[in-house]
Amino acid sequence: MKAVILQPAYLPWIGYFGEIDSADVFIFYDDVQFVRQSWQTRNKIKTRHGPLWLTVPVLRRFGQLINQVRINNSIRWYRKHWKSISHNYEKATYFKYYSTLLQEVYTETNKWERLSDLNVSLIIQISDVLKINTKFILASDLSSKGQKTERLVSILDEVGAHEYISGPAAKSYVDVDAFKKAGVPLYWYNFGHPTYPQLFGEFVPYLSVVDLLMNVGNSSLDIIRGSNEDSLRRA
Repeated sequence: MKAVILQPAYLPWIGYFGEIDSADVFIFYDDVQFVRQSWQTRNKIKTRHGPLWLTVPVLRRFGQLINQVRINNSIRWYRKHWKSISHNYEKATYFKYYSTLLQEVYTETNKWERLSDLNVSLIIQISDVLKINTKFILASDLSSKGQKTERLVSILDEVGAHEYISGPAAKSYVDVDAFKKAGVPLYWYNFGHPTYPQLFGEFVPYLSVVDLLMNVGNSSLDIIRGSNEDSLRRA
């Protein structure tokens, strides 16, 4: 059984969902250090004037874990995000099909008190729309202990995973020898970004998955999987 462990991000890019799709079980790494101005709080959509950041405002407190971060709902950010999405994608082929899902999230956002809950819910709902059948688990629901690679190996053991998939950015801190010692095969995930029809001229990569969904609809998973071919390299 293959596993991926990633921090819950806000409206992630399509490679994030490619990693989810490549695994049997996906663990939200929600009980590690929160990082300001990261993908945990923001992502980009496309507009006629170029990429636009959508950022969830949070109440800052030093040393918070991701699942402890509270959303600053005194700022009506959810109205701004929905207005930006609807304004820029209303002419996209599949806007009417997917707008209901997102509009419900943004018109009822007062129920989202914590950033992690919002991100996890969006990722699971979008995975369901994409027809990705991977199992989801919260790291905070597990009893696994340890630091860095030791914790990762412990999580894999607890969920019964025998292989681990990691993004290439982790090469600088993942202890490959620790995985070998544990007898757990480690794979680097390298996503070849596809091109697909977009609004507003020249193609822009590395946007939120919202852009893919609005433009290609039920072909989204096929496009993601097409770019997943030969994406795994044994460490």
